[in-house]
Amino acid sequence: MFPPWPPCTACGRPVAQHPPKLLWFLSAVCEVRNSNVENLPPHIIRLVYKEVTTLTADPPDGIKVFPNEEDLTDLQVTIEGPEGTPYAGGLFRMKLLLGKDFPASPPKGYFLTKIFHPNVGANGEICVNVLKRDWTAELGIRHVLLTIKCLLIHPNPESALNEEAGRLLLENYEEYAARARLLTEIHGGASGPSARVPTGGAAAASSAAPATPGVPGGAEGPMAKKHAGERDKKLAAKKKTDKKRALRRL
Repeated sequence: MFPPWPPCTACGRPVAQHPPKLLWFLSAVCEVRNSNVENLPPHIIRLVYKEVTTLTADPPDGIKVFPNEEDLTDLQVTIEGPEGTPYAGGLFRMKLLLGKDFPASPPKGYFLTKIFHPNVGANGEICVNVLKRDWTAELGIRHVLLTIKCLLIHPNPESALNEEAGRLLLENYEEYAARARLLTEIHGGASGPSARVPTGGAAAASSAAPATPGVPGGAEGPMAKKHAGERDKKLAAKKKTDKKRALRRL
């Protein structure tokens, strides 16, 4: 036999004795109570709703905001990996959680996409000053999102949650960048040359050299093409070696 229905917390009668419409209403009330929205004052809810609506319609460059219809305090976000970084070409999902004391207390930020970054912990927690000691009630959600995107450009090894990433950033940037690129390719959906071809240096300068038609050995001459082919082979071999090394350390 099935165990008896539990008593209703509102009236004390068995739940099975309630009509279907009342059961639906009670379940809806429970969902609202489980949400953090009820812990926020009405004027704060209005402010959050206004800013989230503005962010959705006019988001910062490379950032998209997806409001949670069931819980306004659970904000879903995607951030494009900035160009010129190991995260270029990736699309990173994250969320901001607004606590019951918001905006007196800062929100909590978490990356949902796995990322190799000094300031992102194993559980995705983001460590940045604006979410801790530098937070003020006047700062908005837009400022937080822009700060997190800037963190992908300028990591801070001094407040590292991922100690290995912080150490590599200081001691061996090439190894750090290789690890970050590899995880971006695997988990961030990175594609295209921006995520794999390093910027700057002799190779980039040579590939960007202007064409000199009709001049042997010029930018479009046979010698240039020969050297370009040899250089591409060397770069491909180096990438393969770096990827194997990074895989062994994962």
